[in-house]
This record gives sequence, structure tokens and C-alpha cells, in this order.
Amino acid sequence: MKNTVPPPIVTLICAVLIYLSKPLFPELIFNHSVQLCLFFLVSGFIIILISFQTFKEEKTTINPIKIEKASSLVTYGIFKYSRNPMYLGMVLILISVAIKFNFYGGILIVVFFIYFMTYFQIIPEEKTMLKLFGEDFINYRNKTRRWF
Repeated sequence: MKNTVPPPIVTLICAVLIYLSKPLFPELIFNHSVQLCLFFLVSGFIIILISFQTFKEEKTTINPIKIEKASSLVTYGIFKYSRNPMYLGMVLILISVAIKFNFYGGILIVVFFIYFMTYFQIIPEEKTMLKLFGEDFINYRNKTRRWF
């Protein structure tokens, strides 16, 4: 694995960067931003919790740094629609932070987060999953999108 920083820490760092970079970007004010912010925040947490619960039901590792300890390939439930719903949940949380504090800078940081997670976390995870689950992972990968 290329990444040794846990994804929740990467998410937290990006959220702080969204907030701290606020003075560098113009402010965007629009109607219903609070409701939209809450929608993305709650959606992100729900997706993460559902994903976590599914891993728990399968009794497989949730630790993305120790992916080689995965005991089963989860392909049902929310994982039927996204191979990485936890990371998708983190993106939704970051979008929520961007809406609340710094939309323009936040969107740039969200794009960076997606690129960073894909290159340093997801692609190495996929290589490990291919070694662990072979043809089953190839079939899953061919049917299910990486992000959404």
C-alpha cells in the first residue's frame, strides 16, 4: 500500500484545509445552503455507517491500511452500487464542509481528495483485493463503479 495515513485523517486534514483556505476564495452565498450542507453531511455519515455495518456483518476488516487482512469480498447492499462507499461518504462530508465554509476552495480540495484517495488508497487496495479474491474481484470490479 502506498498510503499509511488512515482515510479519516486525510478527510479531517482536507476539511481543515477547506476552512483555513476560506480567505483565499470569494464567498458564495445562496438560499438553503444550511439545508444542503446538512443533507450532504447526514448522507455521508449514513453511507459510512451502512458500509461499516456491512463489513461488521461479514466479519471482515474495516482497516484500509491492513486491507490484506480482508476475509471476504463484500458485494451486496451499498457495495452493489459503489466499490468504495466509505470514501464516497467522506467526499459527501467534505462537500458539506465546502458548502458551509468555502465553496470554491472546498470543491478544489474535494477534487484533490478524490484524486489522492484513488491513487494512494483505492488503486493499491484493488491490487490487494485482486490477489486475495482473483476472479471474484474482477467480476465485481467489472459490474460496480469505483466511486458512484
